[in-house]
Amino acid sequence: MPRLVPEPLDPQEIPGSARWLAQAHDAGSDLVRFVAMEVEDYRAASFLDDRMFQQQREVRFLPWRDAEAAMSKACSEDARWIFHIGHVGSTLAARMLGELPCVLGVREPRILRDLALLPHDKREAMAPTVRALCARTFGPEQAALVKATSFVSEIAPLLVPPSGRAIFMFAGARSYIETILAGENSVKELHAMSDFRAQRMADRVPHFDLSSDAHRAAAAWACEMTALESAERAMTDREILWVDFDAFLAGSAELLLKMAAHFRIESSSAEAERIATGPLLRRYSKDLDYEYSPELRRELQSEARHLHGSAIASALAMLDEARQNSPSLSKALDRSAGRE
Repeated sequence: MPRLVPEPLDPQEIPGSARWLAQAHDAGSDLVRFVAMEVEDYRAASFLDDRMFQQQREVRFLPWRDAEAAMSKACSEDARWIFHIGHVGSTLAARMLGELPCVLGVREPRILRDLALLPHDKREAMAPTVRALCARTFGPEQAALVKATSFVSEIAPLLVPPSGRAIFMFAGARSYIETILAGENSVKELHAMSDFRAQRMADRVPHFDLSSDAHRAAAAWACEMTALESAERAMTDREILWVDFDAFLAGSAELLLKMAAHFRIESSSAEAERIATGPLLRRYSKDLDYEYSPELRRELQSEARHLHGSAIASALAMLDEARQNSPSLSKALDRSAGRE
């Protein structure tokens, strides 16, 4: 964490507004880092992890026990949630839904990652307060829409309260593998996350052959998809909508309207069409300075298919063989093939 500022945050400033984002929790010091935010700051930020400090921010710290006490009487846990497998348009979907005037988009606050990395008993104890912190908005007319980092799917059942609503975003196995192989940075991330993902899915999926990047991408897809499948099994009292990113790109306005309706967020066909035909669909959602259209995505996938065709086929065969010993993977593959 950056150097502490002298003055702590007054706990009474926390419950009534999203003005102070609960951005991170440090397990060693048991301090919560709060960052001053306005509505436009939330709208502009692609991520609310430590990348947000590329700009100057006003920061305060508060002991966890004080934050927990301040939020103990909070009655709202009605944030809407987006979980995903990574590289499947979750930031785009969150940005597009965030264009609706009654939505406050909260994209990947680091505190969710911090919570996911804690021991199980600690996570369970802290989750209600984190839920309440994430649900804060700037007024009763707003709904908080929280998009989590991909591996936070592991604790989705702790974050979405009973009767809560979530969207699970994914892509089919082939589409995902091609997308990963098409990007230099996504391949680097693939290598960096390989051991972590192997640990996470050890009790869900058998050990994989990782002899090529295509096989590593297939293993990554298996890890993240089985995390979502396992979460769904534990969330039978919550409303979940699965959204295939390729289907979303093929009919953005229609699916945007469906997603808003799932979240019980008011919208209209005209409003959804306006957002879907606006500039967001043709920009790189993680950094709007760069163009990245559905057409470019298809071109890059086609190039990856051409360069790595045999390895991709082998990786898909590996997944199909592994499904025999993994019910979660088998269900994920059926969903990938459109049989769910």
